[in-house]
Amino acid sequence: MGGNSPCASCKLLRRRCAKDCIFAPYFPSDDPHKFAIVHKVFGASNVSKMLQELPVQQRADAVSSLVYEANARVRDPVYGCVGAISFLQNQVSQLQMQLAVAQAEILCIQMQQEPMVPTPQLDQLQDDKSFLLQHNLLPHHHQYLNFANSSTNVIQDSLKRESIFGDMVS
Repeated sequence: MGGNSPCASCKLLRRRCAKDCIFAPYFPSDDPHKFAIVHKVFGASNVSKMLQELPVQQRADAVSSLVYEANARVRDPVYGCVGAISFLQNQVSQLQMQLAVAQAEILCIQMQQEPMVPTPQLDQLQDDKSFLLQHNLLPHHHQYLNFANSSTNVIQDSLKRESIFGDMVS
């Protein structure tokens, strides 16, 4: 700052604050804790080098990130902000799981409250398929109507069993 009051970094480091002090715009004298924590974690020399390598328009964001990371490192020296991020991601996952369970419970309750809709008989499905195909109403979707035939065959095949002697029992 070079004037009346030195910046927080120069004050903490007990040096004279020059006009071109790289710390002055980002560490004002009225917030000494901000620089103290960054200095404790990263060191004044490293922070100075980082700021000098950045364009001026990105320095304020960099200082904000350094302050956040330094605070996180003081709270959790091993993981820092990664620990906080992991904790929050786990919390989001747990909440998503709880939401899915609640939605499934709601669906079950809704299904229990709705009256049972009678399902059409297989013969009726065959008649509907024949009608639609004869009148060319579903020319491109006839493969979906084959589901009734294939499921009937699967059911009938599963009902046929072999006895221990090898002959078929239906």
